[in-house]
Amino acid sequence: MSAILDQIIASLAYDPQRPLLFNSTFFLFFFIAVLLVYPLIADRSKLRVWFLLLVSLYFYFKTSGLFVILLIATALINYLIGSAIYKTKKRGGQRAWLMMSVIWNLGTLGYFKYTNFIIDTINQISGSSLPLLDIFLPVGISFFTFQTWSYTLDIFYGKIKPTESFRDFAFFVSFFPQLVAGPIVRAGYFIPQIHKRVSLDRDTVARALILIFAGLIKKGVIADYLSINFVDRVFDSPALFSGVENLIAIYAYALQIYCDFSGYSDIAIGIAALLGYDLPINFNRPYKAATITDFWRRWHISLSTWLRDYIYIPLGGNRKGKSRQSMNLLATMLLGGLWHGASWNFVFWGGLHGIGLLFDKIWLSFKIANNRIVKAFTTIITFHFVCFSWILFRNRSLTDGWIMIQKIIGSFNFSIFAPWLAQYQIIAFLIALGYLMHWTPQSWKGGMQNAIGKAPVIVQSLVLALIIWLLFQASSADVQPFIYFQF
Repeated sequence: MSAILDQIIASLAYDPQRPLLFNSTFFLFFFIAVLLVYPLIADRSKLRVWFLLLVSLYFYFKTSGLFVILLIATALINYLIGSAIYKTKKRGGQRAWLMMSVIWNLGTLGYFKYTNFIIDTINQISGSSLPLLDIFLPVGISFFTFQTWSYTLDIFYGKIKPTESFRDFAFFVSFFPQLVAGPIVRAGYFIPQIHKRVSLDRDTVARALILIFAGLIKKGVIADYLSINFVDRVFDSPALFSGVENLIAIYAYALQIYCDFSGYSDIAIGIAALLGYDLPINFNRPYKAATITDFWRRWHISLSTWLRDYIYIPLGGNRKGKSRQSMNLLATMLLGGLWHGASWNFVFWGGLHGIGLLFDKIWLSFKIANNRIVKAFTTIITFHFVCFSWILFRNRSLTDGWIMIQKIIGSFNFSIFAPWLAQYQIIAFLIALGYLMHWTPQSWKGGMQNAIGKAPVIVQSLVLALIIWLLFQASSADVQPFIYFQF
């Protein structure tokens, strides 16, 4: 009995080798425990907020250990600065407080995420050999930093008033479904929901179950299998594979990263809905985009709108002429690329998308761009442009990316496809299934949601049981962390 108790206590502690993931057995029991307690306190808003705040902080502790202190500190500093900005009457004083917010947010993000990147760049340019620092990157730091930072910026721009309760603000920052990989939620969107009455109707439950179910399928079945059994092998050693295999790996990675990240977002939105809170949509079938502009309206929507509202528009947006607009777009996308990781690969990836957006501005000025047949053609071009850019995003170095491109161009032999298909039948099936799901009409999903919403409680319970079973199946395999945890 004592051995079992010791094992339970040990499982509650932070294990850096096994951070808490949505698709893990521990999270399953963690969330079941939350759901068992939740109905008892759901109608008492202050108790509910305290409960979810403590649960969320524990969730982050299980994810990043004592870096939960950094999360609390970031929340407290931005909360105090937000109040100071609002109380300060002179614009100059407000700018001074805002600068303090910039220093803290960019300072912490820069230290943890970019210190070694800067040192490595200095070494490459100067030929020196400055030692890299042993810095652990806290999970989700880019997400909660941008979330808290938007709070002070919105107060500065007069979009919102500061919340009077630090408890409420800390809950907004740490709410565990979206804490470590988004969506990046704005204070003006979430804080008004905090004390609203929690009521779950059948439609909401049905939507939540479908989102969680779809997210688990995307992540645990499609993304992880593609990653482990094909994508990682090719991208880690592109020179060992043929041009056909390299090309298929790019298509497979495009599907993997979409299923991985949108799968997380689906699960997060579904879990939040079961707790009575609404999170914004983060993906809207991005590979159906007809232009790069349309792609960024559909891909990681919470980040693309953040970059638009807090970088592109303050830089001048499109208000200062076409040349300035082009510079603003490029600067925004370069910074967006750097947000994704401390590597020149990400900077070039962002720059490539910036060039794509500049081309869109020219292309969309022609009437033919709105022709239905032309849109079908440009959708194919846009998809392949995005796939090409994933080469920069996924590869460890520019050299590996160049090897992959050379293989596709110089060693492409389509006769290899038949033996590849015979060897990787499951991979081929999952790629086909994933893209088929992506292109399925939205109305089909709505029909399924309506069916579950109207179904008896026993049917909804069976769907929930199926989701739990999927969680167990995912945890029985080699559980892969979500790709965007590293950002």
